[in-house]
Amino acid sequence: MLFSNIPGLEEVKEKIIQAVKNNHLAHALLFHGPEGSANLKMALALATYLHCEQAKDHDACGTCPSCQRMAKLVHPDMNFAFPMPGTGDSKEEEEDKKKIDFVGSFREFAINLPYGNISDWIYQNDFEKKQLNISKAAARQIIRTLSLKSFEGGYKIMLIWAPEYMNSSSANSLLKILEEPPQKTVFLLVTSQPEQLLTTILSRTQKIMIRAFTDEEIMSHLVNEDLCSREAATQIAPLADGNMREAYRMVDQVEDENTVLIRDWFRACYSIQVNEMMSFVELFSSKDKEAQKSLLLSGINVIREVMLDKSKVYDLMRSADSDRDFIHKLGVNVLDEDKLSKIYELLNQAYYYIERNANVKILYTDLSFKIARIMKPLQTAS
Repeated sequence: MLFSNIPGLEEVKEKIIQAVKNNHLAHALLFHGPEGSANLKMALALATYLHCEQAKDHDACGTCPSCQRMAKLVHPDMNFAFPMPGTGDSKEEEEDKKKIDFVGSFREFAINLPYGNISDWIYQNDFEKKQLNISKAAARQIIRTLSLKSFEGGYKIMLIWAPEYMNSSSANSLLKILEEPPQKTVFLLVTSQPEQLLTTILSRTQKIMIRAFTDEEIMSHLVNEDLCSREAATQIAPLADGNMREAYRMVDQVEDENTVLIRDWFRACYSIQVNEMMSFVELFSSKDKEAQKSLLLSGINVIREVMLDKSKVYDLMRSADSDRDFIHKLGVNVLDEDKLSKIYELLNQAYYYIERNANVKILYTDLSFKIARIMKPLQTAS
């Protein structure tokens, strides 16, 4: 995992590398950023840089034996801790965990889903309906691991992913080693929810804020990696709102199709074509949860674009050229500022309820008729 593998964020990379060069790197670092940021990738890039045998001025070499092992996350001095089911305090649980290669599973997760969240980790390992935590037993294992000498005489690194899942008992067990670790030991804590960490942990770490990606960084990355066309990337980037995880998830979902669906749905609502409206309810309800969220995000983006078009702020518009005519007519013929604001609020509320597993048929039926009522007065007045 190299710094060059991370899109943009040059100012953060430079700050980290300079800290290493000037010997100002703290022994306990907290990489924190919003969901979908490069907090995990940045921590792993630093670990690769510290292990590299031929480090360059701005990155690890990527070719030495240490870099090659880090590419697979199998370097013997690279260790991981992460949330697991159970309390970890019984012998039965410990024996069950030994039967499954969870470290191997986390390596796979970090390589293939570096922008993933705890839900992705749960889904990958079938942890549904299980309480996750980093137990006191896990904390004791961290201490035992770091008490051993480095295999290769360099840094010994412990990466703790989602440390907010440490309970007070396990966190307190680590306070001493966090404050006074063995020589050349580095803790890398990675989280998207630093506010949930105990103050005693926060006070013992140096914070490294990993900002969200810009639209341009997301768009360039998707195009450069051949993940989608430039036109699709132009639509996805603003919808992702700095979240690379969402951008990846929308690559196969958010293309012209979503905007076309929103356009035809709005037309059915505007004309109060009840049969068509209910057909859209059935269609939207048949999609999986993430596809439904992506669709609502497309609707929110359409409303945003209409607002910008009405304000003649064309430079800030992000929609594809093929959608501009529909967006312009929607603002001129159908929606004034008040109606745009009300529909925007409804779509955001629907997104909120989808995330909380609302009954989707009831939700989309109610949403369709509310949008129809908002649109209708302007039609009548004209």
